Amino acid sequence: MDALSLEKTEESASEKKTTTDRRGKFTLADYMALPEGTRMELIDGVFYDMAGTSVVHNRVQNDAYQKVSEFIQSNDGDCEVFTAGVDVFLFENRDTVVQPDVFVVCDPDKVDDHGMNGAPDWVIEIASPSNYRHDYLSKLNLYMEAGVREYWIINPMEQNISVYIIEDMDFELHFYGFTDDVPVYIYGGKLKLNFSRFAE
Repeated sequence: MDALSLEKTEESASEKKTTTDRRGKFTLADYMALPEGTRMELIDGVFYDMAGTSVVHNRVQNDAYQKVSEFIQSNDGDCEVFTAGVDVFLFENRDTVVQPDVFVVCDPDKVDDHGMNGAPDWVIEIASPSNYRHDYLSKLNLYMEAGVREYWIINPMEQNISVYIIEDMDFELHFYGFTDDVPVYIYGGKLKLNFSRFAE
């Protein structure tokens, strides 16, 4: 994801980034004033453009959402699963709003008509060439600080899944392939996701 600015600077082949003297100074009010349909995230006062996703990104996202939704419904679970497009206000009184690809929240009091307030229990991000560093570094630190319990990064390019089990600003990391049955920590392993249909 590329940082948004008011003035364009020279773009490199590896990362298209723009800067401004207002970097870090955008607010929640600025975010809420964006034109309808604008796909942005706001992290500590910096806007990040949510670039269009690939077909495989959407297929993996939909597959994960459907499997999690079916599991919750079949077990009469209290949790709810959402996809990108729903605003997540991770912190109170902090200029940060994200839209994870897939996320699960188990506290209904965190959800209102404006989105979700606080940390989801489980977040899934699907890596792409444009957001690779963002998901593996920036978002990991952000979700750890917010109190997310479980964070997955699904990487269709490398055909792997990184699973971070988070507790007290520390994490335990597990790696899986697309043909593995990947256990979900917040459900004690009762739910396992497999992405073998997307394996090449």
